[in-house]
Amino acid sequence: MKLTSAPSPKSILITGASSGIGAALAREYAAPGITLFLSGRNSQRLQKMAKACVSKGATVEITALNVADDTAMRRWISGCDRRYPLDLVIANAGISGGPKGALGESEEDVRQIFDINLAGVLNTVHPAIDLMRPRKNGQIALVSSLAGYRGLPSAPAYSASKAAVKAYGEALRGQLRRSGIAISVICPGFVKSRITDSNTFPMPFLMDTPKAARIIRKRLQARRAVIAFPWPMRLILGTMRALPSRLALPLLSGLPKKGSKSAGV
Repeated sequence: MKLTSAPSPKSILITGASSGIGAALAREYAAPGITLFLSGRNSQRLQKMAKACVSKGATVEITALNVADDTAMRRWISGCDRRYPLDLVIANAGISGGPKGALGESEEDVRQIFDINLAGVLNTVHPAIDLMRPRKNGQIALVSSLAGYRGLPSAPAYSASKAAVKAYGEALRGQLRRSGIAISVICPGFVKSRITDSNTFPMPFLMDTPKAARIIRKRLQARRAVIAFPWPMRLILGTMRALPSRLALPLLSGLPKKGSKSAGV
């Protein structure tokens, strides 16, 4: 089945919607006739987000849960779909390890990052596929990062988890191309949020969240395979990926880590 430009989604589920890009996307899509299912781990921020979206005319349901809990995620997503069949699912929740000393990420940090960033995406994507496949319709977006283009010495687990999400999403798009389900991978660079407000290091091409959300929405509407921005940072990291390690590693070692622990959750 050929995938063309998508109709505007009416029933949208977003994980990690209490802050950052997830919150900006909820605000971007909020409008009369739109139903938003939003999850995160911070109930207070979720409630604040729900009020903002309701004020724009949307119907909003919020649920506080951990995306790493596969049973809870499947139950939640299935329940949302029973009430309003899902048109668009955005697997956005993610974390990084936060500022680290000379020893870098601990084993505990690494395992938690993979639990949220990779297992959490799988726990979102697969229940959605199971629901959308019978009706041969729907769209799923997996949020990766430009950090997934090349392993960053300052954030090994974050880079690796986002690289896995990117590769999995790209492959899944091909696998599901005849199913009627559109898959897109979102790869943002530095996006302004309550997390980046506390960063003291330079953040090249820093973008505000409303602008990021507008870019994502427009390109999801066009069913783009990979939504990577801003383009100068994408070009830099794409070039780094092409360089041999002996040249790239000295340059990459000086880069700051994207985000900090609890970002996007």
